[in-house]
Amino acid sequence: MRNNYPSILKHYLALLGTVILWGTSFPVIKILVSNVDEYTYVWVRGLLSIIFLTPLILFYISKKYVSKECVKGGLLAGIFYGLGLFFQGWGTSYTTASNSAFITGLNVLFVHLIVASMYKRYSIRLFASLVSGILGLYLLSSPTTIGRLGDFLVLIGAVMWALQIIVFDKYSKCNPFILVYFMFTPTQTFILFDPSPADILETRINVLLGFIYLAIFCSIGAFALQAYGQKKVPPETAATIFLLEPVFASIFAYMFLGETLTFKQLIGASFILLSMYLASKHLLK
Repeated sequence: MRNNYPSILKHYLALLGTVILWGTSFPVIKILVSNVDEYTYVWVRGLLSIIFLTPLILFYISKKYVSKECVKGGLLAGIFYGLGLFFQGWGTSYTTASNSAFITGLNVLFVHLIVASMYKRYSIRLFASLVSGILGLYLLSSPTTIGRLGDFLVLIGAVMWALQIIVFDKYSKCNPFILVYFMFTPTQTFILFDPSPADILETRINVLLGFIYLAIFCSIGAFALQAYGQKKVPPETAATIFLLEPVFASIFAYMFLGETLTFKQLIGASFILLSMYLASKHLLK
C-alpha cells in the first residue's frame, strides 16, 4: 500500500457515505412531497437542520472557533444549495422524474467544465470518466425526450449543485459542521414564498419523522461528510463519486418501495462505477 493511500481513503469513504445517505433520502422525499409543497419541503428541512446543529455551533462560538471566512463560505454554498433545490423541484413539476434525475446528475459535467476553465487542469482520464459517468446516468435514469421548460429549469438547478461543490472545495479548510450550518440558513427565505407555512403544524407524525430523518442524516450528516471529504478529494472527482447517488437511490427504492431494477439500470450502474474508478485512480496511490 502506497504512502498516500491511507490519508486519502478516509476522505474518499466520507464522500461514499454522503451518496449512500442521499440515496436513502429518495423514498422519504417521495412520501414528503406528496404531503407538502416544494417551498415547505425546502424551508422545513433546512430549519430542522439548523435547530439540531445550533447547540454545537453555540459551543463553537463560545470557543471562538467560528471564523468569518467559514460563515461566508457556508452562506455562499447555501445560496447555491437553496437555488438548486428550488429549480429542481420547480422543474420536476413540468417534466418526468427520469428526466429530472438525468439532468440533475449533469452537475458533474459543469464541475468538470469549471475545473478545466478555472483551475486549468484536466486529462484524458477525467474525460473518459465523464463520458462513462454520463452514459451510466443515462442508462440508469432512462430519460425521455428532453426539451421541455421543466428540463431547462432542472438544468439550472444542476448548475447550482455544481457551484455548491466548487464552493465546498474553496472553503474545504473550514470545520464541516460550521460550513453546513450556515449553508442551511438561506433556505429559510423560502418561507416567504410558502402560501400557508402554518399548515406544517397540522402535519402527520410520519411526515414529521421523515423531515427529522432527512435533517439529521441526509442534511447534517451527508453534507458534513461532503465537506470533510472534499478537504482532500478534488471537486471533479467528488462530483463523479456523487453520480453514485442514483445508484443507491435505485437500490433503496427497490428495497423499500418495491420498484424494479432492470438489466439496463444495472449496466448503467456499472458504467458509473467505472467512471468513479477512473476519476479516483490517481488519488489512491
